[in-house]
Amino acid sequence: MGVAALRGLGLALITLPGSVLCFVLSLVSIALIPIGVGLVTTPWVLTGVRAYADWRRVLAAEWGGVRIPPAYRPLPKDANPWTRTFGMLRDPATWRDLRWLPVDMTAGFVTALLPAVLLFYPLEGFAIAAWLWRVLDGESGYWYGFVRVHDQTSALGAGALALVLLFFAHFLTARLLQVHFRLTQAVLGSNQGELSERVRVLTETRRDAVDTSAAELRRIERDLHDGAQARLVAMGMDLGTIEVLLDKDPEKAKQLLAHARKSSVEALAELRDLVRGIHPPVLAERGLGDAVRALALRLPIATEVNVELPGRAEAPVESAAYFAVSEVLTNAVKHSDADRIWIDLHHTAHTESAGMLRVTVTDNGKGGAVIEAGSGLAGIERRLGTFDGVLAVSSPAGGPTMVTMEIPCALS
Repeated sequence: MGVAALRGLGLALITLPGSVLCFVLSLVSIALIPIGVGLVTTPWVLTGVRAYADWRRVLAAEWGGVRIPPAYRPLPKDANPWTRTFGMLRDPATWRDLRWLPVDMTAGFVTALLPAVLLFYPLEGFAIAAWLWRVLDGESGYWYGFVRVHDQTSALGAGALALVLLFFAHFLTARLLQVHFRLTQAVLGSNQGELSERVRVLTETRRDAVDTSAAELRRIERDLHDGAQARLVAMGMDLGTIEVLLDKDPEKAKQLLAHARKSSVEALAELRDLVRGIHPPVLAERGLGDAVRALALRLPIATEVNVELPGRAEAPVESAAYFAVSEVLTNAVKHSDADRIWIDLHHTAHTESAGMLRVTVTDNGKGGAVIEAGSGLAGIERRLGTFDGVLAVSSPAGGPTMVTMEIPCALS
């Protein structure tokens, strides 16, 4: 309650001067375009307006959980002032910003200030009930809300009203601040912007998925060519030699048969490893929880696995989560110098969506893990992005390292 009131007060103190300044500068700069001055000033002013709007988007997301994605059209970096000015003025997002500024300086100011008023106004009532009524009492008394304060009894009535207001403030302060952010979203947001952002993300993840699939096919082809196929070719040559030696040199033929049998066992083991790399049998038969437990058993580091999954996700989601966990564990074994790993898998149901599969891998190693282009973590991020999943890494120097993966999905 107090945090929401202070945030609302801070917003109100910033909203009025900030929005007024941005709006006035924008109008003046655009009005000066016909005489040429505005061609120079308008890009700078509108860039400042966009920065101000983006900052308010960040506050809406962090303080209110209201996401307002920006939808500005890109501009060439080497564009001249004329191109930049009219490129920004042709952008519908620019005019949304300019429409939002007068709304923000009026209704936005009021909705931001209301949480603070609802919390601090009762304090005045308590002060009046205690002693302040003696200072404020005049010929016509002092009005606190609808209570006219002129003596101690009426002052206690003002205190009672303040207590009621404080009761309602406990429940309404955060909601009133949410109204401010919803108002900002209604004016500043754009369904087209959300759609464009969604299309961009899907395009990138689809391209990454195609690249990943192609790379996986090349890996399988290479493993077959260099492994099982080479052994099978060698077995075929050994069997041809055995046919020739069977009558001439039976002892040599027996040795070659033993070698061929050994090669067949090794080729079968390589094929099983290859199949396990494509889709582990334990994942298909037992589900994600047992598949991760099987991964943990093969690690040279003590690993604790906690699974709370009341059902199974779709096969592609399970496969993506499994290989993501496998990559994280491989990185931990190779680079973390950890002696213990904790894995937690659970599913959180949401009323408004199917739910969220969350996997957390923590190690007590040296830390310093970052998501860099070309790294294993970047590959995991691309793999999860195909399913609208996200990857978060917390790895301060000295450890511990915590990798959290989330994939929206429903369980059967």
